[in-house]
Order: sequence, then structure tokens, then C-alpha cells
Amino acid sequence: MRYLVDTHVWAWSLVEPERLPKRALAVLEDASSEGWLSPISVWEMLLLIERGRLEADAPADEWVHDALRASPLREAPLTHEIALRSRSVRLPHPDPADRFLVATAEVHELTLLTADERLLRARACKVLDCR
Repeated sequence: MRYLVDTHVWAWSLVEPERLPKRALAVLEDASSEGWLSPISVWEMLLLIERGRLEADAPADEWVHDALRASPLREAPLTHEIALRSRSVRLPHPDPADRFLVATAEVHELTLLTADERLLRARACKVLDCR
């Protein structure tokens, strides 16, 4: 499977893997799967740490650098095509980060691993339910 990890799924995989269902853990641990991470998720992770919504044992930038180095996920390029597609994504909410993640999944033909009920209900791209 080729997949894009939503920000909260990435965070949970790092600090609370028990929150993820077995099927999501199986995908994340499957060596034959191809996992991707958007720069938008890196930005969101920094915000979560800076705002105290995610506890880190180091400054935010160091913690995220360490998480990226330890991760087998590839960097999903943020392209002009994704920026353009983000404006036509049909979501029931205006969150720009979600628009970029859905557009990234669409453009790169990836399944979005998410537990976000709004994204799951919207069916704006192929998703794997990680609730």
C-alpha cells in the first residue's frame, strides 16, 4: 500500500501507538508498504508542540528532526499542482492543512491514514480509517 500519514496518526505512532487500531499499525509496520509524510504535517507537529498540545522532551524543532530521522516515511513533495488542487478539494470545513493533505493524497495517488471523522465522512480521497 502507498499511503500518506495524517498529522495526528504520525504523532500517535510516535508517542501513543496504542491509540492506533491494529490495521493501521499493520500498514505502518509493513515493509512492503510505501509511507509518505507531508511537510504540512511537520509544520502542524511543530505547532502542536509549541502550543503544548503534544509533550516533547526537547525543543520542538529538535524533537521533530529526531522523529523524521527515525521514521521510514518519505517526504511527499509539496508542488504547485497540490496547491492548485487544494482549492478544489471538497471538504465540509475550511482547514487549509486538511486541504493540502487531501490534495497531496490525490495528486500522488496515496491512501490517507486518518482518524479525522470530517475527512473520513468527506470521502475526498481514498482513506484508511485509523479510529
